[in-house]
Amino acid sequence: MPTEEIRKEQEKSPDLIRRSQGVEIVQDPSRRDEILPTRKPVLSSVPTIACLAVVYCIAARLGLKLALVDPSATSVWPGTAIAVAAMLLLGSRVWPGVFVGAFVANLTTDGSTATSLGIALGNTLEGMIGAYLLNHFASGRNVFEQARDILKFVFVAATLSSVVSATLGVASLYLGDYIPAQNVAPVWFTWWLGNTIGSILLTPLIVLWSINHRIRWNLSRVFEATLLFVALAMVSVLVFGGLVPLSRHNYPLEFLCIPFFLWTAVRFGQRETVTAVALLSAVAIGGTLDGYGPFAIRSPAESLLLLQSFLGVTAVMSLVLGAIAAENKRVHNQLLHLVVTDPLTGLSNYRKFIDTLESEIHRARRTERCFAILFMDVDDLKSINDASGHLAGNQALRRVAHALRESCRAIDTVARFGGDEFAVILPEADEGAARAVAQRIADRLMTGGPPITLSVGLAVYPADGHETDSLVSAADTGVYRAKRSARAERSQD
Repeated sequence: MPTEEIRKEQEKSPDLIRRSQGVEIVQDPSRRDEILPTRKPVLSSVPTIACLAVVYCIAARLGLKLALVDPSATSVWPGTAIAVAAMLLLGSRVWPGVFVGAFVANLTTDGSTATSLGIALGNTLEGMIGAYLLNHFASGRNVFEQARDILKFVFVAATLSSVVSATLGVASLYLGDYIPAQNVAPVWFTWWLGNTIGSILLTPLIVLWSINHRIRWNLSRVFEATLLFVALAMVSVLVFGGLVPLSRHNYPLEFLCIPFFLWTAVRFGQRETVTAVALLSAVAIGGTLDGYGPFAIRSPAESLLLLQSFLGVTAVMSLVLGAIAAENKRVHNQLLHLVVTDPLTGLSNYRKFIDTLESEIHRARRTERCFAILFMDVDDLKSINDASGHLAGNQALRRVAHALRESCRAIDTVARFGGDEFAVILPEADEGAARAVAQRIADRLMTGGPPITLSVGLAVYPADGHETDSLVSAADTGVYRAKRSARAERSQD
């Protein structure tokens, strides 16, 4: 392989050069859409903004029905979650929808035009600041995938952005003479806590279901999920529903709900976890307002604040646990992949090849059908390494791996056996089919770069052996026979 051609091949493969310099290249095509989401301009169109305004206004009106401290301050406020989630998913261009929805909701509840404008401004800035902080200091719309990003969401986005809304809202009401000076502190605290807990409870629910709304469960997982949510609903009604004396006497039984959140977080993930928390929240808020459950021991306003604090802490704990469980699962899967994968070529390694070969032998015995294996050794790889360096040798090995993938079927197992040796398992293939595959591989290596030749040996079950060792030995013998033949031809030339 001439040095100039090797240099050109290296220039065409910058990933390989970076890998040789110690830079890790992570390629995961299945997650590209999550890591680099595309935002279509159509999403920020007038219809989208109008729909957001309607949804925000309806949610705000529902939340303000539970305003017990002041007509404009509620401890149950879904507006923050809608604003943050909308700007996180659709971009800050949809801010007019939040502004209009908040303005209409407050104007039709209490206050003047001026105070409603001030409150709407605070609600809009709250969503914009929350989305900005998540995009720049966490992982944007993927903020709920890792535990550290969830904590950033709680302590940076949800908490700090709510300060802006509460401060502007209370200031607008105070300057408009709608609240006296002595009520500023309790109204501000109720406003801030309601926005913060609302964001913690509902933002993950909206974002996670928007990103991935498909349910891919088998029958056993459907049964487990049904059992989980039915049991959680029963326990929620038991603790907060007032149907049994335990909840009517306000016994502190809220801890009975915790195991179900742990179950959901470990077995299902963050999306199902926030769904479970939302289910509990709906039952608990209704029961607490009716005077049932462990938190209905003071005034309705104080009881709701206590309940919201419990739900917020529970949601954060469950989300973090779910993220840790998901991270451990991803790491476990990555380790399993690395155990059976050759790091240079991405093919199966020796361990995976042997396991697959043993499985294929058992299958062939059961079905009484043959299969073939190919062994291939790259010719003169040492000469390439000596002449042009190991980087060029690695590039040659990667070209061989690519040719193997392109020449084999999806059911075939392609592996790097070790060093410059490759192997292929061809289920239900005879000797003729195996030689045809070997010829396709050889033809591919003659094009697309400096020519590379292979010494090939093959073995067919059961003609060349009935066990792993005998088949490998037969194919390996064929490789060395091909090498001796090639050397003999070159010596004659």
